Order: sequence, then structure tokens, then C-alpha cells
Amino acid sequence: MNGGTAVTAIGARRSRREINPVVLMGGLTALLLALVVLSLFTGRGTVTGGLGDLFSLWQQDPETAWLILSQVRLPRTLLAVLVGASLGLSGAVLQGLLRNPLAEPALLGASSSAALGAVTVFYFGVGGMSYLLPFGGMAGTLIATALLLVLGGRSQDTLTLILAGVAINSLTAALTSLALNFAPSPYAALEIVFWILGSFADRTLDHVYMSAPLMIIGWGLLISTSRALEALTLGEDTAATMGFNLLSVKLRAIVGTAFCVGAAVAVTGVVSFVGLVVPHILRPLVGYRPGRLLLPSTLGGAALMLAADIGVRAISTSLELKVGVVTALIGAPFFLHLLVVLRRTRP
Repeated sequence: MNGGTAVTAIGARRSRREINPVVLMGGLTALLLALVVLSLFTGRGTVTGGLGDLFSLWQQDPETAWLILSQVRLPRTLLAVLVGASLGLSGAVLQGLLRNPLAEPALLGASSSAALGAVTVFYFGVGGMSYLLPFGGMAGTLIATALLLVLGGRSQDTLTLILAGVAINSLTAALTSLALNFAPSPYAALEIVFWILGSFADRTLDHVYMSAPLMIIGWGLLISTSRALEALTLGEDTAATMGFNLLSVKLRAIVGTAFCVGAAVAVTGVVSFVGLVVPHILRPLVGYRPGRLLLPSTLGGAALMLAADIGVRAISTSLELKVGVVTALIGAPFFLHLLVVLRRTRP
């Protein structure tokens, strides 16, 4: 049984969970807007970091309060929305394209390859978060996703995809470690390590301006595959007879994923499992239709990323916890659970 058949088997007993698309999108939009407001008024930069504390500061010193809100909280919130939406959408498209519920940018090597591309830019002296950084991340993701399609072949078997992802992740991790080993200074190596862990801390509007256009282009390419993903549930041969150019579909999915994941990793580091968790949770609510899953996964990914970042800021620690660590702690058990469920569906 391949991944797509497994999804059908899992969902056969739960089709009653499907929700009207307007209601689903309205609910996700309302949730996201509520989290945006909460994010803008949660975090460090005031005495306690609380909502009421920022209001009190606004009454006493409005200029400082506005500076905190516009230069600290707003860029962080916008980036969380952009990155979460990009990862959620990329995961949904990859799962639909490969007909496999375990497909996810981090698991399949796209995120680690983007990190390697960005680290390469660091290593060759461009440094910081320059305008070239997203292009290094995009190049890494593009190569990894294309390699995955070649290694996976036509069957897109779950085991084959996982092994291909493990191989790509292992290779990129080794090359990244090699770059760290030859880093020009311990401080440069430490900067790269902290960046790889994934975080929205200390980001500015410049990072938003740098990454947002690339992510939006990626969104357009990925969403354009929605009708083809519906046809692919019947198999590649059937989809081709329905008039879909499968080469064009795969290219749009690969390039769109490269734009989204490459730009996201370039400004935040590696944040994993968002593209796995969000589509899997929302899939029953859209009747297990991959085309209808794309927009809900975009909103759901943004909401999950914002919630994780709010949680990171709400935890009182001397050093802020990295959001990539939080998503990994949530996603790894979820991935193991999904593996167990898929194994039970096999004959």
C-alpha cells in the first residue's frame, strides 16, 4: 500500500468530519487574526512582557511603546505568519504531489538543504542576513526537492521517500558540519549554530522586505497546482489523460517549494514539522481532497507558527527558547504516531 492509499484508508472512517469550506476558512482566519493581536502585545521589551504592561508603558512613554511595537513585535509577527504559511502550504503540496502523508520539507531534506545553501553564503563571506541569503537557501531546496523526485521514482513509496529524505538530510548535515568545522572564527560558528536552531528573535522589517516577495511568488506557484493535485489522486496516468502537464506541475511544485522554504530558512533558520502537522490535522476537515487543503494549510501553518512563537516568548527563561526546538518537540512525537497509524492500515 502506498502513502496515498494509506491516507484514503485512514480517512474512510472519518469523512463526517468534513467542514463547509467557508466556515473552515472563516474560523482559521479569525484564529490567525486573534493570534496576530496577541503576538503584537506579547514578549520581551517591557518590564514583564505582558499585554497590560505595554499599555502601561504606552501611557507613560508612547514613543518607546511604539518603537517596541513597530520595530520588535511587528517584524517578528509578520515573519511568523509568512514562514508558517509557507511551510504549511509547502507541506500540503508535497503530500499531494507525492501522494504521501509523511512528505514534509524538513523530513525530505528541503529545509536542511536550504540551511546548507544559506550557510554556504555565510561561509564565503557575504555574512549577516544579506539579500543573497534567500537565494542560497532557494538553491539548496531546489536541488534537494528535485533529487527527492528522482530518488523516489514513480511509486513514491513511503519507505523509499523516508530513506531518500534521510540520505539528503545526512549529506546536508555533514556538509553543514564541514562548513562549521572550517568557520573562520568560533564566533562565526556560534552565530551559524544559533541561526540553524530557528528563531524569530532580533529580526527586523528588512528581513520581512527581503523574504516576503519570494515567499509570495512561491505561494502563487504552489497554489496553481491545486487542480492537478486533485487529479493526481487517481494516478499520474489518469491525470495526464485529463490534460494536465505533469512535468509543469512538478516543476511548479519544486520551484514554489524552493522559493517558500529557501526564503523562510534564510531569515529564521530551520523550523521543522509544521508542514507535516498542519496538513494532517486539516485533511479530514476538507474531505481528504488535496486541492482544497492548500489554503487551509496556509492559514493553519501561520497560526501554528504564531502560537509556537507566542509560547516561546511567554516562557520565562534567562535565554529565549528557539522556536525550531519547540516545533521539533511537538512534531517528532506526532510523526511517530503517524507512522504507527500508517502501519496499522497496511494489509
